Amino acid sequence: MNTKFKNLFFSSAAFGLSLLAFNACSSNASEGLTSSGLNPADFDSTVNGKKTELITIKNASGMEVCLTNYGGRVVSISVPDKNKKLTDVVLGYDNINQYADTLNTPSDFGSSVGRYANRIKDAQITVSGKKYALRANDNGNCLHGGGNTGWLNQVYDIKSKTDSSVTFAITAKDGENGFPGTVYATATYTVKSNNSLDIVFNATTDKETVINMTNHSYFNLNGDPSKPGVNQVMYINADKFTPSDAKYIPTGEIRDVTGTPMDFRSPHAIEKTISDTTFDQIKNATGYDHNWCLNTYSNGKGDDTKVAASLYSPSTGIFLEVFTNEPGLQVYTGNFQGTGIPCKHGIKYPKHVSVCFESQKYPDSPTKVAAGTKGWDISNPYLKPGQKYYSHLVYKFSVK
Repeated sequence: MNTKFKNLFFSSAAFGLSLLAFNACSSNASEGLTSSGLNPADFDSTVNGKKTELITIKNASGMEVCLTNYGGRVVSISVPDKNKKLTDVVLGYDNINQYADTLNTPSDFGSSVGRYANRIKDAQITVSGKKYALRANDNGNCLHGGGNTGWLNQVYDIKSKTDSSVTFAITAKDGENGFPGTVYATATYTVKSNNSLDIVFNATTDKETVINMTNHSYFNLNGDPSKPGVNQVMYINADKFTPSDAKYIPTGEIRDVTGTPMDFRSPHAIEKTISDTTFDQIKNATGYDHNWCLNTYSNGKGDDTKVAASLYSPSTGIFLEVFTNEPGLQVYTGNFQGTGIPCKHGIKYPKHVSVCFESQKYPDSPTKVAAGTKGWDISNPYLKPGQKYYSHLVYKFSVK
């Protein structure tokens, strides 16, 4: 453990908020903290020569979302549970040092992922007839735009902000991590009156490229992220999914979920099927880390008024619904959690503590579409000059 990380550990431990304070922070305002117990001063820094900060947006009913422009990240989401107690429902760190320390505490917690979310096989693409070698950072593949040199670890500009909304902006140069085209992209986060976090990704380019942006928040609705979250009840509105090989690259097949542990069309607790290692997809990923082909997408268009997925905590009564205009949804169950690293409020997250819902083009779409793989044409990853990329994702919270 290096000195920098050692100091981070002890400062985090000293911060030491209890789980009670984590869930119900009625005194935080008077202490200068957010409802989720964050200290804005711990995000006031400079990374790669650019200023970072913590931004708080909220609605009139008390829902609070804290974000940082480092990676355009969601740091906390506080919503009322069935007893009207504000509960932080996402994982993360409580200081900028841990977010920016990609060597000792690497994470994609809450990030705005780009230029291309998920994996691209062999870290190479063909665009306009030309081959491009990308940064390989995951078993010879390109993951999340290049990992620690991708957008999730860049400092976004703060284009605008109000009490309920913030827009982050980033300019990625031609050739960054091997991708063609200078891309200008924005991520706008808005807390709506219906207790939803509305996210809009936009982008333009000066040269044909590929783009696939998403949010990477890790949800635990139970109010206690020190314990696994497999009791959460999940629903996914999809008849089919894209199986992957041992390196998490889609095989190209589009398979029916019927009769498999991938069938969440009837909501059930994740723990009911997550341990079924007789199914190769569960065994390879040690849980869920797969793309579902959403029923909410048809005829080249996604219906973002229909529920794509949901998650429910019997413990707190908090209910999350996911809406998107994208064709795919990557669902990840924290299979690589359990690192022993102290996170928000010193809590060490266990394996399977959370669930990510990443709206997206199908993984490895640049490879599959270029090869003419059957069924993948609906997941067009290309963006040309003059076109505008638009991706919409909503996380809506209620209780039941």
